[in-house]
Amino acid sequence: MSVILAIESSCDDTSVAICNNGKITANVIANQTIHQNYGGVIPELASRVHQQNIVPAVQQALINAKVTKQDINAVAFTRGPGLLGSLLVGVSFAKSFALALNIPLISVNHMHAHILAHFIDDPKPGFPFICLTVSGGHTQIVLVKDYFDMEIVGETLDDAAGEAFDKTAKLLALPYPGGPLIDKHAQHGNPLAFKFAEPQIADLNFSFSGFKTSILYFIRKQEKENPDFIAENLDDICASVQHSIVQILLNKLKKAAKQYGINEIAIAGGVSANSGLRNGLQQTADELGWKVYIPAFQYCTDNAGMIAIAGYQKYLKKDFVGQDVSPLARMEF
Repeated sequence: MSVILAIESSCDDTSVAICNNGKITANVIANQTIHQNYGGVIPELASRVHQQNIVPAVQQALINAKVTKQDINAVAFTRGPGLLGSLLVGVSFAKSFALALNIPLISVNHMHAHILAHFIDDPKPGFPFICLTVSGGHTQIVLVKDYFDMEIVGETLDDAAGEAFDKTAKLLALPYPGGPLIDKHAQHGNPLAFKFAEPQIADLNFSFSGFKTSILYFIRKQEKENPDFIAENLDDICASVQHSIVQILLNKLKKAAKQYGINEIAIAGGVSANSGLRNGLQQTADELGWKVYIPAFQYCTDNAGMIAIAGYQKYLKKDFVGQDVSPLARMEF
């Protein structure tokens, strides 16, 4: 019998989940809307709002899961990577909660948890599988050999794919968070309307800095000729940008699958909620005979459900940490 309370506070979402014997019975996410005023996450504000949200989120998670504090057997938390101030709130709360109840602490790597989100619901991938992990801060291709035996075989050399979405949204004057809005507009546009420079990287790594620059110069050039260019072509621009990013990601994923001879393919991270990536992955799977795994939407973006399922696997191994544990803004994979 194991009931695990999980805390996720790596960026601007305060999330608390309950895992009861390997099943997620609550996954509460408190979003922070204050950052919309600034067009991006302000770390100091994020940590302050985490302090306001964490206790109500814990209380709601306990209610949703129909358990009490006394039922909790361990506390799992995101140690990193992430914003240091935000992580500090979650780690401090987890340590205090565990100390008060004299129960063990479980430290979880945020990026490991994104991958292990695939073990929340059925169908679950079999080992080994390849996971494309895509978010605002990371773009990685990971060879997953076991729950905690993972190897990064490809990653971005500069910017992440999620950042390319977000920066494009800023150029188009779309409100924060802009990535989902690009996806929304893309569904009404022509993905082949415009073409942008794609990075030529020989191995399994990615690069998106030049791609972002290509979009910037394209928009500047078009606006000089027609000041209303963005307004008149917004759907087509979004569709073309999204199509380009998805193709970059899928081309590397196909190369990795072929290189390692693996047809069990998964995607994870915030960008895995993107409809273009999901549809493109499914089309590629149909062509190449892949078995694909895509988490439910609530487990794609930052959430404590993925921390809970990772914590559960560590609990089974009795992989605990002491009260001297500290958050790590940069945590080794």
